[in-house]
Amino acid sequence: MGMPVRIDDTLYEQARTEAQIEHRTIAGQIEYWATVGRAALDNPDLPVSFVAEALASMREPHDQATPFVPRSRKA
Repeated sequence: MGMPVRIDDTLYEQARTEAQIEHRTIAGQIEYWATVGRAALDNPDLPVSFVAEALASMREPHDQATPFVPRSRKA
């Protein structure tokens, strides 16, 4: 369910510009920033770029994922 929210005009324009680049709606861009920001606050020891990439990888279809193969241990 959508809810109207008032935001600063500058933030809106930044979101509009970034949304066009990232092929998102303006609301989608603000939601993305909020999701990354929340995850970054919840994980302060991780770089924000790592958090953003981890969230992006979670949105990829599972059938297209590369399976994890652990390295064998040397005896």
